Amino acid sequence: MAQSNLYSRVLGTGSYLPADRVTNQDLADRLAKQGVETSDEWIVARTGIHARHFAAADQTTSDLALFASNNAIEAAGVDPQSIDLIIVATSTPDFVFPSTACLLQNKLGIKNNGAAFDVQAVCSGFAYAVAIADSLIRSGAHRTALIVGAETFSRILDFNDRTTCVLFGDGAGAIVMQASDEPGVLASALHADGSYSDILCTPGNVNGGVVAGSAFLHMDGQAVFKLAVNVLEKVAVEALEKAQLTAEDIDWLIPHQANIRIMQSTCRKLRLPQERMVVTVGEHGNTSAASIPLALDVAVRDGRIKRGQNVLIEGVGGGFTWGASVFRY
Repeated sequence: MAQSNLYSRVLGTGSYLPADRVTNQDLADRLAKQGVETSDEWIVARTGIHARHFAAADQTTSDLALFASNNAIEAAGVDPQSIDLIIVATSTPDFVFPSTACLLQNKLGIKNNGAAFDVQAVCSGFAYAVAIADSLIRSGAHRTALIVGAETFSRILDFNDRTTCVLFGDGAGAIVMQASDEPGVLASALHADGSYSDILCTPGNVNGGVVAGSAFLHMDGQAVFKLAVNVLEKVAVEALEKAQLTAEDIDWLIPHQANIRIMQSTCRKLRLPQERMVVTVGEHGNTSAASIPLALDVAVRDGRIKRGQNVLIEGVGGGFTWGASVFRY
């Protein structure tokens, strides 16, 4: 049973972007060789994206997660051996199994036999993972958690489809959460509707040693946009109401970094000034489950997000899934 005076707090943040920065022009040049036309102007006008990062051929999702995790652990000032819960949100795991979280635990050298597992909620994955970790910490089952969003989406992009391949990038973000008697995570709200599974999916599976179906990402952009702007406002308001706060109490909004138009629409609907929204989509692209913790770490390290401020995170992704959390940093 949860202890009424036990909370979970964010102690530190970390992130990592692969070295290969790919600008829109770089991508346009690559696609032109394949007979696919696009341009920097076309991409920026529709998405707000100027560049993204792609993992090296020998870099795995757990490799990206390791860099981000080490940065978060250092910022939190905790002994890695004290971490008794690891949750990795990813849609691009290293293997079918074991989980990327177990691989990460090993790479971190953590030997305490704590729990480690992956969460698959696509772009909402980090919001889901934060809510799960908060519940497990507040129940008393775990004390110190490492929560990671890590993706190598470049591996599942069809570079003959300019409507999707220009949107996504690779990266990882991480936070360390720990039990505290001071309020940290104030409330979360999570939802899903599987009837929309066909509008954003990678509909392949391993069968007989080969991929059955498609291993490429497929998206109905207009349908995703329409659904996203609708559910993001609702889940944000729901989380705020659970936390007994209003949008006016929020110092920083960190939405999933998918498309600047979706982000600006949500900000307007919440009646928040645009300058209170953390925006990294221009340089990162859509890094799926990594996008929120990447943006969080950027804003913490550049001094925008300060201790004691209220932060609202929200995401929407394939499934269809959506979720939000409010926490005091």
